[in-house]
Amino acid sequence: MSVRVKICGITHAEDARLAEACGAHALGFIFYAPSPRAVTPEDAAAIVNLLHPYTLRVGVFVGESPQRMNEIAELCQLDRIQLHGGEPHEMLAMLNRPGYRAFKLKAQGDVARVQSEPDSTVMLDTHAEQLHGGTGHAFNWEWARQVGRHHPVILAGGLAPDNVAEAIRIARPVAVDASSSLEAAPGRKDPAKVEAFFRAVAHAGTEPRQGSATHAAV
Repeated sequence: MSVRVKICGITHAEDARLAEACGAHALGFIFYAPSPRAVTPEDAAAIVNLLHPYTLRVGVFVGESPQRMNEIAELCQLDRIQLHGGEPHEMLAMLNRPGYRAFKLKAQGDVARVQSEPDSTVMLDTHAEQLHGGTGHAFNWEWARQVGRHHPVILAGGLAPDNVAEAIRIARPVAVDASSSLEAAPGRKDPAKVEAFFRAVAHAGTEPRQGSATHAAV
């Protein structure tokens, strides 16, 4: 089963079209103002209107109220909501779209914590003080493989053309997520890096993944 790809931090239509042309299953729009990859709901909605109907639109939120997330999801016709600020599991039930949470792994001890969570799918990202994603740094992918024995895993955190194949081999996720490592500048993708990333994913091998992409959030 092939690994799905989400390209996050989309701020321009040209980058969205590039990701789609390369085979992205999902595109991520960051609705968190402090992020250098933040996009307004109005700009995101304009980009979404240009997308193919089979491309999943994912809204990324940090510390936002369920009401506001639902409003933005409706305006932008989002398919998924990604909670990236340590929100409680109970918040997922308050959303009008399917959602999933991101967990930041700092140490081996975090693995058991995530394994015990009731989520149907989890995103795993690199822990960094004061940063909510987009760190450009990887973590121990063996931890992700361990979490994957309990939950389908969307793997994020420093994935790039030169390491994503190895990450897939070790972590065996159902999907991978890349953002800052594929940029020419914050919020703008580098076409050569994006294309190289998809080539690397395609050549990552066909070893069966842990979990089921059928139940994955992206």
